[in-house]
Amino acid sequence: MKVKSTQKETLAAYSFLFPNFLGFLIFTSLPVLASFILAFLKWDMISSDAAVKFVGLANFIRLLGFHFEEGALKANDPFFWKYLYNTVFLMLGIPIGIIGSLLLAMAMKQKLKGIVIFRTIYFLPTICQGVAIALLWKWIYNYDFGLLNNFIRNLGDLLHLNLEGVNWLSQRWAKPAFILMGTWACVGGFNMILYLAALQNISKDLYEAADIDGASGWQKFWAVTWPMISPTTFFITIMSVIVGFQGGFMIAYIMTRGGPAGATTTLEYYIFNNLYVWQKMGYASAISWFLFVIIFIITLFNWRFGGKLVHY
Repeated sequence: MKVKSTQKETLAAYSFLFPNFLGFLIFTSLPVLASFILAFLKWDMISSDAAVKFVGLANFIRLLGFHFEEGALKANDPFFWKYLYNTVFLMLGIPIGIIGSLLLAMAMKQKLKGIVIFRTIYFLPTICQGVAIALLWKWIYNYDFGLLNNFIRNLGDLLHLNLEGVNWLSQRWAKPAFILMGTWACVGGFNMILYLAALQNISKDLYEAADIDGASGWQKFWAVTWPMISPTTFFITIMSVIVGFQGGFMIAYIMTRGGPAGATTTLEYYIFNNLYVWQKMGYASAISWFLFVIIFIITLFNWRFGGKLVHY
């Protein structure tokens, strides 16, 4: 009877797992395998010769290779390196966002009247549609009637200075503008919630012991708060880096179309253009797999060395 009961439980467990396993196989595993195969092929669907050709490592050589031209070393695909730089530059907002989320979580931890309302307000950008957020900030950044430039002009009038505002979505200012917008959108999001949960789980006995030792607020933060939330910081850092390498498409597509002059085109946007605009399936897959390798190596590095800074 016990054997039959165990078999029934096993069968029930597999029955529940099968739909998820089937979805993972069809929508994740097979596309990943197909992209790996396509990375070694040439398939330009919109060209006159749309036949699939095996090209071996040609896509990766074009992606990562260099050649001498007029006595100078030049990349085979200079756009790739430019867009990789854009992606990394936009990730400079990650530490700013982490610090902001921590400070906001410490403020939201206070037992104040109506604190739940403030938590909801700060979390609103996370649950709002990304397209709506992008359109809102596109209006804020507008040079002629945008809220930000109007504030700068009014401030100039108040101080009797000739302040004309900034062309925020120009080639020079677009990436800093994107960092500012991204920080505003994420500082009160899931990172704040994670930090808030971590702060609430710190034992009060540790703070009481620090008070007995005469520790100041700053000393309590470094000796108690920071070590106790280090696992959360470690997790947030790893996930932020992964999302940073994979992100940047939607905001750039809505606000600048990747411009001006490619200033806001990220690797994700470059993959989109190669796949859906130029129909270069093989090359888009090669970029995707190289991006996977970058993320994998950086994640391993974080686990290897960043994990030593975590206090459990």
